[in-house]
Amino acid sequence: MTSTSEAIAPPVINRPNSTSVGTIVWLGSEVMFFAGLFAMYFSLKAGAPDLWANDAQILNVPFALVNTLILVSSSFTAQFGVFAAERLQPRRTGASPAKWGMVEWFFLTYVLGGIFVSGQIWEYAMLISEGITLSSNSYGSAFYITTGFHALHVTGGLVAFLLIIGRAYAAKNFGHREATSAIVVSYYWHFVDVVWIGLFVVVYILK
Repeated sequence: MTSTSEAIAPPVINRPNSTSVGTIVWLGSEVMFFAGLFAMYFSLKAGAPDLWANDAQILNVPFALVNTLILVSSSFTAQFGVFAAERLQPRRTGASPAKWGMVEWFFLTYVLGGIFVSGQIWEYAMLISEGITLSSNSYGSAFYITTGFHALHVTGGLVAFLLIIGRAYAAKNFGHREATSAIVVSYYWHFVDVVWIGLFVVVYILK
């Protein structure tokens, strides 16, 4: 027998990232929360169809569509930021968008999200001037509660983007931990975008 033998390498266990798993589990609870809001909206609508038919006509659907497209486009810019983070490229290496880093793409996402929230605030002001308020009737309550909670979630996402951008500037070496933080924030952002598409269809299209 020969004394030579190859050392057997221990098996590599690829465990899922705990931060990503925790974020996905939390988003699952958020799905249930918004499912409850949708159920509330449909229940109130079923109880007052004439009220819905009357008050929903005031909605500015073309404006809401443009605002929706702005929010949806921010999902693409956020994903480009994730691609840059996965390359461990925090900042741009040139003026062209093809050379942008995570910071530039996330900042553009922040601007688009801010425009969306500003558009919702403007829409609220217009509806209030028309007499539709949170306490005016069941339609007003359903509209402001569903869209308002979504706006709060979008605002939370904007704060998260600022934190990720600040962390990128503060980190001496942009590594996998910073990239993971960027990825989980993008999960949340994609989630609120998908929820809004559902809200837009329910509130503005299925009037």
